[in-house]
Amino acid sequence: MAPDLPLQASTLPPAQPKYTLRGHTAQVHAVRFLRRNSRLLTGDADGWIILWNVPIKRPVAVWRAHPQTILGVGVWGKGDEKIITHGRDNKLHVWQIRQEDETSLSKILPIEETTIERRAPWLLHSLDVNALNFCTFAMCPVPSLNQSTEESILVAVPGINDGAITITSLPSQTRVASIPPIAGINTGMLMALRLHHASTSLTVLAGYESGHVALFRTPSSGQTWKPSYVAKAHAQPVLSLDLALGLRACFSSSADAIIARHTLDASTEPALLKTKHAGQQSLVVRSDERVLATAGWDGRVRVYGTRGGMTELAVLKWHKEGCYAAAFADVLDEGEQLQGDESLARQGDEAEITTTAMTVSQRREANSAKTHWLAAGSKDGKVSLWDIY
Repeated sequence: MAPDLPLQASTLPPAQPKYTLRGHTAQVHAVRFLRRNSRLLTGDADGWIILWNVPIKRPVAVWRAHPQTILGVGVWGKGDEKIITHGRDNKLHVWQIRQEDETSLSKILPIEETTIERRAPWLLHSLDVNALNFCTFAMCPVPSLNQSTEESILVAVPGINDGAITITSLPSQTRVASIPPIAGINTGMLMALRLHHASTSLTVLAGYESGHVALFRTPSSGQTWKPSYVAKAHAQPVLSLDLALGLRACFSSSADAIIARHTLDASTEPALLKTKHAGQQSLVVRSDERVLATAGWDGRVRVYGTRGGMTELAVLKWHKEGCYAAAFADVLDEGEQLQGDESLARQGDEAEITTTAMTVSQRREANSAKTHWLAAGSKDGKVSLWDIY
């Protein structure tokens, strides 16, 4: 049996969101910070995408990326200029939105009635994928030795057969791997994926309908993909998982009330935290790997420590309906913050900006980059922004 970890009640006072973004008319299924936390992507069940300016809390781009539910979003490339959307329409799209493009794109929110056609960003790539279940794509960059060439990425999606995984390279749209279902285990559908690429090795983390979590690594030449680790950590389908490479661990959540910590270095039993709160999904580990968060079907966003007993640190209660998506802003170190501040100052110098209003705008953007944002998307169509730890 896997060891159970004690649950400790939080002693912190109730928190309140700093801001609430109201723009979607359907439940929000995906949220993602980008561009040094200055932008936030949100996607909903009607296929709408909103790109928000975080410092001023207003939309800078609004378009319908898919005719059906958004399963996930991502970013790619220098300056996060490429935005990836994955829909239930069996399509994965790559859009180009440079910062200078924002001025020409629609800012009319889905909640606003209009007969004006919303201008979509430039569609760079479109990939046919399997979306028979609710598993969103996973991606990771493949660093290029030649800085003049476009950075490539690997994208993983469910295969046609239950439990299978297909990995494709973009922009070439070349299939690079097909991972078969795990032999001897009826895992059911694939529910969650994560990828990490280091040197010539690819790590694939998968969660299944059966409650199993499996870890795959690039096999030797001529060998087939087989899991190096498999554990049935959950009694219900896995809803979400994430990697914490600095801790040599990964975490999974499920429709049951368990959060599991898996060790990447050895085939040991996972450590299980019995939270007493079923249906915690969209598990995300913050970039500093000190905390993780889950979006709960009960409308609560819960924050846990990643070390020791995975102590519950905060319960963020504001939404009156279930939460389906959560995302942390990146925690920037002092060097990254200084680099960003200098970039803003150069922008001001180049434009010969001396007005007080622009100085305030630059300061607002710098402060937003340093804020430890946690975004939560809900069935109510609202996105709450929290400033924690």
